[in-house]
Amino acid sequence: MEFRDLRKQYQVLEKQMNSAMIQAVSDGHYIMGKQVLELEEILADYVGVKHCISCGNGTDALLLALMAWGVQKGDAVFVPDFTFFASAEVVAALGATPIFVDVDMSTYNLDPHKLEVAILETRKRTSLTPKAVVAVDLFGQPADYERIRKIVTQYGLLLLEDGAQGFGGRIDDRKACSFGDMATTSFFPAKPLGCYGDGGAIFTDHDEWAQILRSLRVHGKGTDKYDNIRIGMNSRLDTIQAAILLVKFEAFNQYELREVNRVAEQYRRLLPDTVIQPMVPEGYVSSWAQYTIQLGNKSERDALQAYLKEQEIPSMVYYPKPMHCQTAFQHIQDGMEYPVTDRLCSTVLSLPIHPYMSEEEIIRVSTAIQSFITR
Repeated sequence: MEFRDLRKQYQVLEKQMNSAMIQAVSDGHYIMGKQVLELEEILADYVGVKHCISCGNGTDALLLALMAWGVQKGDAVFVPDFTFFASAEVVAALGATPIFVDVDMSTYNLDPHKLEVAILETRKRTSLTPKAVVAVDLFGQPADYERIRKIVTQYGLLLLEDGAQGFGGRIDDRKACSFGDMATTSFFPAKPLGCYGDGGAIFTDHDEWAQILRSLRVHGKGTDKYDNIRIGMNSRLDTIQAAILLVKFEAFNQYELREVNRVAEQYRRLLPDTVIQPMVPEGYVSSWAQYTIQLGNKSERDALQAYLKEQEIPSMVYYPKPMHCQTAFQHIQDGMEYPVTDRLCSTVLSLPIHPYMSEEEIIRVSTAIQSFITR
């Protein structure tokens, strides 16, 4: 059993995938070929924004967005405490200070109430200038943007939606990567829409920011790549990865998103009541980058993971260490507490999930968990 079965996906898409890759190589335009522009147009249309700017990976996407906003030393950027390191790493890379915010126990996403508390405490206790909020669509589900948007508007902050795991999710009819002033996603292979290497993208309706981003991703170019008008970076999506994503997006849009929600629904019905399952609020749809349950405590979580391994069932812990405990951030003393994140890091366990998962596999995982709980 695979945690996320990319080999099965390739077997299903093999003919189209091979044709797309060979065409990209045959064209001879290996960097920023026509497939890149086609992909950007298709993804912008899907998300419902004016601009999609592709780049080298999801981390660069976050970094480029913050660079376009001029985030710098002396700025405070608010980031969930329960997330992947990159969400805060890019803030520190620009000399700004990440301020960590606890999350909601049920959705795993940024807690709006605690966000407002963190903003007020930062203004009161530090000389930092609150600049932006990074809201992460963790495990495939969009954050609570109705409440977050009200807060960032009230305090004059910019909103960056980190949709690295969230592409394909939605709230009512509005899709993930359309909620922030800018939004980013990752095309890392295991993401809901992934390529066969690294890739990422930024989404925005803002024409000037889009122009700046297209410059920044190619060494701050002006009229051409030898006319450099700002300090940028080298972060372009390879043509062959764009060709792969075009094939994968068609499958993602036609049936994969539907099928991964089928798997999640079966888990919901089959897993025992004694484990806490992820909660999807009314009107929300998740793209299920992960299906993450909670156990009673760390010992129980670790024991279940060991038991599943004995049964040759893969599982993962996302994430074992909060942002505020990362060694790289030990110099940040914001005086805040993170009881929800601390608990989640000790109790969460992510189960195998992907669009090609069979009913037999879902039953096997669920039965194993039931056997562990009742033994």
